[in-house]
Amino acid sequence: MTSLLEELLSCCSASQKIQLPWLIINSLFAIATQILKYLLKFVTHTSSLTFFFLFIVNLLDSRTVMGDLGWIAYPKNGWEEIGEVDENYAPIHTYQVCKVMEQNQNNWLLTSWISNQGASRIFIELKFTLRDCNSLPGGLGTCKETFNMYYFESDDEDGRNIRENQYIKIDTIAADESFTELDLGDRVMKLNTEVRDVGPLTKKGFYLAFQDVGACIALVSVRVYYKKCPSVVRNLARFPDTITGADSSQLLEVSGVCVNHSVTDEAPKMHCSAEGEWLVPIGKCLCKAGYEEKNNTCQAPSPVSSVKKGKITKNSISLSWQEPDRPNGIILEYEIKYFEKDQETSYTIIKSKETMITADGLKPGSAYVFQIRARTAAGYGGFSRRFEFETSPVSVAASSDQSQIPIIVVSVTVGVILLAVVIGFLLSGRRCGYSKAKQDPEEEKMHFHNGHIKLPGVRTYIDPHTYEDPNQAVHEFAKEIEASCITIERVIGAGEFGEVCSGRLKLQGKREFPVAIKTLKVGYTEKQRRDFLGEASIMGQFDHPNIIHLEGVVTKSKPVMIVTEYMENGSLDTFLKKNDGQFTVIQLVGMLRGIASGMKYLSDMGYVHRDLAARNILINSNLVCKVSDFGLSRVLEDDPEAAYTTRGGKIPIRWTAPEAIAFRKFTSASDVWSYGIVMWEVMSYGERPYWEMTNQDVIKAVEEGYRLPSPMDCPAALYQLMLDCWQKDRNSRPKFDEIVSMLDKLIRNPSSLKTLVNASSRVSNLLVEHSPVGSGAYRSVGEWLEAIKMGRYTEIFMENGYSSMDAVAQVTLEDLRRLGVTLVGHQKKIMNSLQEMKVQLVNGMVPL
Repeated sequence: MTSLLEELLSCCSASQKIQLPWLIINSLFAIATQILKYLLKFVTHTSSLTFFFLFIVNLLDSRTVMGDLGWIAYPKNGWEEIGEVDENYAPIHTYQVCKVMEQNQNNWLLTSWISNQGASRIFIELKFTLRDCNSLPGGLGTCKETFNMYYFESDDEDGRNIRENQYIKIDTIAADESFTELDLGDRVMKLNTEVRDVGPLTKKGFYLAFQDVGACIALVSVRVYYKKCPSVVRNLARFPDTITGADSSQLLEVSGVCVNHSVTDEAPKMHCSAEGEWLVPIGKCLCKAGYEEKNNTCQAPSPVSSVKKGKITKNSISLSWQEPDRPNGIILEYEIKYFEKDQETSYTIIKSKETMITADGLKPGSAYVFQIRARTAAGYGGFSRRFEFETSPVSVAASSDQSQIPIIVVSVTVGVILLAVVIGFLLSGRRCGYSKAKQDPEEEKMHFHNGHIKLPGVRTYIDPHTYEDPNQAVHEFAKEIEASCITIERVIGAGEFGEVCSGRLKLQGKREFPVAIKTLKVGYTEKQRRDFLGEASIMGQFDHPNIIHLEGVVTKSKPVMIVTEYMENGSLDTFLKKNDGQFTVIQLVGMLRGIASGMKYLSDMGYVHRDLAARNILINSNLVCKVSDFGLSRVLEDDPEAAYTTRGGKIPIRWTAPEAIAFRKFTSASDVWSYGIVMWEVMSYGERPYWEMTNQDVIKAVEEGYRLPSPMDCPAALYQLMLDCWQKDRNSRPKFDEIVSMLDKLIRNPSSLKTLVNASSRVSNLLVEHSPVGSGAYRSVGEWLEAIKMGRYTEIFMENGYSSMDAVAQVTLEDLRRLGVTLVGHQKKIMNSLQEMKVQLVNGMVPL
C-alpha cells in the first residue's frame, strides 16, 4: 500500500498534485474492489448458513444469478458494475459508486421487475461497504455516508422507466461500520448487513431503486425474500404452506384438513405468525376405528408381500421375507401365524423382531400354511396372503430300522437327565429368581386352539449387577449390531464416556432410519466399559412408547457404541426454555401424561429410576416425551446437580424425596416426588427448581414443610397434583397409574384446566426465593431488567413512568401488554421476578 502511494506521488507534476486527492480515492477504491472479490467468496460460501430456515423463500438473490442482472444505472457514469467471477467462474454482481469530488450527486440504480409470488410483506437484505468521509483527503464537505432505497409497485415489467417522485422511499441506509485507507492496507473490510421490510403490497410485483447522493459505496449483494409457515401435519391435520400476513404482529388463522383414515373431532386450526412459525393450535382429528396414531398418521404398515423358504427338515421350516413396501414407521416386530393345512382353527403365532424365523415341532411330510404381518407403533398391518410349504417326509432307512428306536430313546433320555443335573448344579451358583428363556429372546411363541391362548408371565426388571459377568447381561438384553450398519453424521453432544452423535442405521431387510449413538472414548478402562454398557443392559429390558428405545450395541469392534432411537428435539428442559410460552396447557399436560405413562411402565416392572428430571426426558418432533438416562449409578457421581453428598454417592437434591436424601430410601414413591418436580419444570417452561437456593437451604426448607409455588398461569388441578406428589409421607403420594388416570381425565375435560392458581395462594406456598444477582435488591429498574435478561424493555419502562422499583412493584400483566411486552415468555419472566420480590418483601428480605 505504501509503495503504491509513493509511486503515485513520484509521477505527479506540481500541477497534477492539485488532483492528487481524486487519484488517491480512485486508487484506493480499485484496491477495495479486489479485496471485495475475496470477501465475496467468503460471503457466498457462508450464505447457506444464513438461509437454512425453511420458512424463508427467496424472490431475488443477486449472488445466485448466473447471467446479466438486467439492472439499469442512471446516469450511466454513476453506479458501475464490477465484473468479477468466483473460483467456479460464476459472475459476482457488485455495484459501486464514488463521486465524492463532485457536487449535487443523484445516481440511481434500478433493479429488474421482481414478482412477489403472492406475498404482501417482503424483506430486503443488503450487504455493502462504505467509505468513512473523515478519512478522505481534504475532509471533503460534499461526501455522504448514507444512501437511499426506494420501491415502486407494478403488475407487469413495463413500469421501471417512470419519474423519480413516483418511487416510494423505504429508508435511508447507513453503515454500522465504515472503512478507511488504513483498513485497506491491513486488508480489513467492514461488510455491513441491513434488512428492511416493505408492506402491505397490493400488486403482483415491484422494482427496487438505490439512490446515491455522494457516498463512496459498494453494493455487494441484494437479497429479496418473504416468510411463510411451511406445510405441516399437527394433531392429525394437514396445514398448507401459508404466506405470512402484511402486518408484523399479524396472526393468520389457517384451517387444517384431516389426514387419511382420520375424522374431525374439533375443527383443527392453527395460526401463522409474521415470523413464519405455527402457533396456537386449536382442535384436532382422530384416527378412525381400527387405526392408531403414529407420527401424525393413521396407516398401519402394508402387508408383507414376499416370503421365501429356507432350510426345510422333516420337523421344521425356515422362512425369510422383505420389509413391507410401505412400513409407515419403524417396524417393531413381526407376527407369524401358521397352521397345518385344513386345520385352521388350531394355529400357532410366533413374534419376531427379525425378518426370518424357523417354525419347529412340525409333522413330517405335512403341508403348513404361513401368514405374516408387521407391527409399528401405529399397530398391526394386515396379514400377507397365504404361503404354503411342506416338511420333508420320513426317510426309508429310518422307517425300516424300527428295532433301533427303543435303544436310541433310552440313550437320549439318560443323556438329557444327566445334562439337566449338570445345568441345575451350575445355575445354583448364579443369582436367584432368574432362569433364561428357552426360546430366542427375539421371539415369542403363543399357541392357540379354538380361540384359547396361554400368555407368558409378566416381565420384571433384572438388575444387571446380579450377573457375575456383566458382559453376559449386555448380550442377553441388547442386540449386537455390526458397525458397518451405522453411519455417524454429526456430533450433537458429549457424554461422560465419550461423544453423543446422530446418524443412521441400516439393518438387513429394513429401511434406513435415524438413530442416536453414544460412543466410548479411546483409552477406557474395563470398569468404564462395563459401566458404559450397563445402561444398555437396563434399557434393553424396556419396550414402551414413552421409554427411550434401544436399537442395540456395538461391542465386537471399536469404538464401543450404544445405539438408540433419535429424538429430534433433545432434552425436555432445554426444549421448553427455547420455546417459552409457545404451547397450550393441553399440550403441556400431554407431555406430562407421556412421562407418567413411561414411569408407570417402569414401576410395574419393579424398576426405580432415582434421577427423574426434565433434563433426563427426551422429546421428539411430535412432542412425544420419553424417559431416558438409566445410568444413575455412574451419572450421580459427576452430576453438577448432585452437590450434596451422602454415604454411597451423590444425590440430585432438588428432585429427590426427603426420605431418599436422609436414608437413601429409593422407591417408586420417591420417583413420584421427582415426577412432581418435573411437572413444575414443565409448567414453568424449564425454570430451575428452587432457583438459586443452595442445596442445604432446599433440604432444610423442604423438611420444614415448604413446597415450590405454583408456576404462573398453572391450572389449580395440576398444582394440587404436584402437592400430592410432594407429600412427606411417601405412602400418601399417588401411584403412577393413578397419576396417568388423573391426567387422562383432565385431557378429556379441558374445562377443568381453566381454573388457575390465584396469586394469594402462590404467595402463601412460595418458598424463599433469591434474586438472580444474589443480593435480592436492585439499585435501578434497568439493573433489575438486565439481571433477568429483559434489558431491552428498560427504555419503555422509563418512558411510561416506571422509573423506580416501587413503581415497578405495582405492574400487572395488563400493564405489560399495554407497554408492548407481547411475548408470553417475556411476560412470564417479568411477572415471576416481580412475584419473587414481593414474597421476599413479605419475609423481610428485600428492600424495594
